[in-house]
Amino acid sequence: MRISEFRVHPVAVADPPLRSSYGLHAPYALRTILVLKTTDGIEGIAEAHGGDNSLAALEAIRPHVLGRDPFDLSRLWATVQAETSGGDRSQTWLVPGENPRDSGTRAYAAVEAACLDIIGKAVGKPACDLLGGRARDAAPFSAYLFYKHAGGGGMGGDVREDEWGEALSPETIVAQCKRMVALYGFREIKLKGGVLEPELEIETMRALYREFGPSYPLRIDPNCAWSVETSLHVGRSLKEELGRGGYLEDPAAPLEAMAEVRRRLLAEGIGTPLASNVSVTAFHHVPQAWKLDAVQIVLSDPHYWGGIRAVQQLAALCDTLGAGVSMHSNNHLGVSLMIMAHACAASPAMRYACDTHYPWQTAQDEVVAGGRIPFQDGAVVIPDKPGLGVDLDWDQVARLEERYHKLPLRKRDDEAEMRKHVDPEWKRVLPRW
Repeated sequence: MRISEFRVHPVAVADPPLRSSYGLHAPYALRTILVLKTTDGIEGIAEAHGGDNSLAALEAIRPHVLGRDPFDLSRLWATVQAETSGGDRSQTWLVPGENPRDSGTRAYAAVEAACLDIIGKAVGKPACDLLGGRARDAAPFSAYLFYKHAGGGGMGGDVREDEWGEALSPETIVAQCKRMVALYGFREIKLKGGVLEPELEIETMRALYREFGPSYPLRIDPNCAWSVETSLHVGRSLKEELGRGGYLEDPAAPLEAMAEVRRRLLAEGIGTPLASNVSVTAFHHVPQAWKLDAVQIVLSDPHYWGGIRAVQQLAALCDTLGAGVSMHSNNHLGVSLMIMAHACAASPAMRYACDTHYPWQTAQDEVVAGGRIPFQDGAVVIPDKPGLGVDLDWDQVARLEERYHKLPLRKRDDEAEMRKHVDPEWKRVLPRW
C-alpha cells in the first residue's frame, strides 16, 4: 500500500467578529482540507490551518509523501525535522498558523492525521486505538467565551445571522456562557481576555463564578496582554475564582515574566496554576518552562505540535514533570475537532477539558458528511468507526473552496481587521495593560 494521490482543498468558513489581544477575527476563517489516497483505494483526510502559508508548506511536503507507505511516519517526521528552520516557534507575536518557523511541523501533522485515518480504515480500528488504546471514550471540551462585536460573520450575500449577539460586558458574557452550556453541556469555562480593561475582565470572571459556582472550573487567557504587575493584580483578585480547578493562561510574556508572576503569587499563598500555548509551543520549550516553574499546564495542539502522536508524547512528558496538559484551539471544522478528540482520547494525562472554537462555526459551513459533530455532556464521543470516524461532504467542500478562491483573504491578520472595523489607529502592543 502506497500513497498515490495528495489533494489539497483550501476553504473559507464564516467567522463572527470575535476579539482577542491579537485584534479582531475576519469575516472568514481560512482552513485547508487534505486528502490522501492509496494505491488500493483507501482515502485518508485531515484538516489544517489555511491560507498561503499552509498551502505552501503542504506543497513542500508533497514530494516526501507521494509513493510512501502510510505506516512510514517516523522517517517522514525525521525528514521534515531536517528541513524545518529553527528560531522562535512561539505564538507571542504571530497568530496561530502564521508563523513560518512551524509551517513544516503543521504540514506533517496534517499528513500524519490523514495517514492514521488510512491505517485505521485498513485495519478497522479508530485512530486513537492505533496508539496504544484509548484512555477515554469521549474527549471533554470547555465553553470558550469571547468578547464579541455585533455580527455573525460572512460578507455580501453570505452575511450570517448573529446567533450570539454583541458581548462586550460581564452581563452579556454570562448570557453567552449560559446559552453555550445549555446547548453543548460544557462543564469547564474559558474566557478569551486581553480585550477590555483588566477590571472589567475581573468582574466578568466574578460574574461567571457567581452564576455557575465552584463546580465549573474557570480559566482566562489574555494572550500576554498584561504586564507582570497587572498579572499579579488579576491573580490576587481571582484567587478564589481561578483556584478551584481553573488556571491563568499566558498572562504575560516571555517565560521569565510568567516565572516572576508564579513566584510572587506563591509567596502570597496563591497557588493558581499558569498555563501556556503561546510561550510553550515546541518540545524544546518544555524543559525551560519547567526549570523556571513558569508554566504548570501546557496547552497542546495536534496541528502545530506535530500531530496526534506528538500530543500523546507531550502529555506523557508533562505528566512525568508533574505538569498538567490541556489543548489549544483555533477556528476549525469537524475534521479538526475529530483530530483533537482522538489526540485527547490517546493521551491518559490530559485531564483538563480541551478548548474548542467549534460552537462559533455554523452547520452551513460544515464539511463532515452528515453534518455537525455532536457534543454529549460537553464531550465528543469517539465514533465506533475506523480512522478518524468521519467522511467528507464533497458538495460542501466544493462550495467552501469556491468561496475561498473568490475572497481576497490569504492569511489571518486580526490587527488589520481591528483597524478596518474598530479603530484605524489600533496596533497590537505588549503589554497593553
